[in-house]
Amino acid sequence: MVKVRDFLGPYRLARLIRLGSTCQVWEAILEQDQKRYALKVLRPDQRGNKEEIAFLKHEFEVAKELNHKNIIKLIEYRTNAETPFIVMELFSELNLKMALRRGPEPIAYQLTSIVDQACESLYYLHSKGYVHCDIKPDNLLLSRNWEVKLIDFTIAKKIKTGFGKLFGGKNKIEGTRSYMSPEQIKGDHLDPRSDIYSMGCMIFELISGKAPYTANTPNELLNKHVSASIPSLLVNNENVSLEFNSIVRKMLAKKPEDRPQNMWDVLKMVRTTPIFKKPPRIPTTNPFDDYQGGGRIEPAS
Repeated sequence: MVKVRDFLGPYRLARLIRLGSTCQVWEAILEQDQKRYALKVLRPDQRGNKEEIAFLKHEFEVAKELNHKNIIKLIEYRTNAETPFIVMELFSELNLKMALRRGPEPIAYQLTSIVDQACESLYYLHSKGYVHCDIKPDNLLLSRNWEVKLIDFTIAKKIKTGFGKLFGGKNKIEGTRSYMSPEQIKGDHLDPRSDIYSMGCMIFELISGKAPYTANTPNELLNKHVSASIPSLLVNNENVSLEFNSIVRKMLAKKPEDRPQNMWDVLKMVRTTPIFKKPPRIPTTNPFDDYQGGGRIEPAS
C-alpha cells in the first residue's frame, strides 16, 4: 500500500537520488501520466529556514525560462504540506566530479565534447543575463552517451549593467573555494569573466585530475586564487597541447581584463584548438563501470 508520506502533491516519491546538506533529490512519478521527474526538496530540518527557501525560489526564478540542451530543465516550483520543492527533468545522476573518481583518463577521449558542451551551456546562460557563480565539476551532469547538462542556479546573479555596476556595493562572498575567481573572493562586481575563471579551474581539473590550487587551509586556498602564480597543465599531462594550455592559463588570469572577455571567445578557441597533442586512447574503463545509480542514463552509443 502506498503511504501518504510517499507523495508530494501529485508526485509519488520513487527513490532517493542524492542527499545534500540542505536538500534531497528524489526520482518521482507524476501519477496522472506516469512520467518520471527529479524533485529537489528541502530536507525536513530545513523547511522552516527562510534563507534556504529563498535560495530554492531564486534557483527556480533564474532557470524557469532557460531552454537549452545543455541546461537542466526546471518545470515548476511548488509547496506541499509546508514542503517547498522544484520539479526538474530527470537526467543522469553522475556528475563530472564523480566521473573523475578514477582519474581523468576514462573521460579524456570524450573531453573535447564535454568541454564544448559545458562552455556552450555557460554561453547561453550569460546570453540570458546571468552569471552562474558556482561552476565546478559537481554542477555538470554527464550521461552514458556523453551529454552534459549544467545544474544548480542557487547563487546565480543577474549581470549588472550601466549604473548597476557603480552603485551595487560589495557582493556576499559565495561559491566553492577551489573554483572561485579572485573578484568573487574579494566580494567585487561579478560579470561573465568570473564564470570564465571558474570554468578554467574546472577544465584544468578535468584534464589533470586535480584543481589548479590546493592548500592546507581554506584561507590559504583563497589566497592562492588571488596571488599565486598560474599553474601549467603540462606539469601534470605532457600530452596537452601548448595552445590549449595557453587558453586555460588565460582563463585563469588574476585580472578579469586579462581573461577572454566572454564565453563566445572561449567557445571559438576551444572549438579550433586540440586539447591533446595525440588523441587519447579509448580507455578500458568508463565513468559508469562501478556506478550503481539510476535515473535516465542512456545506453552507450
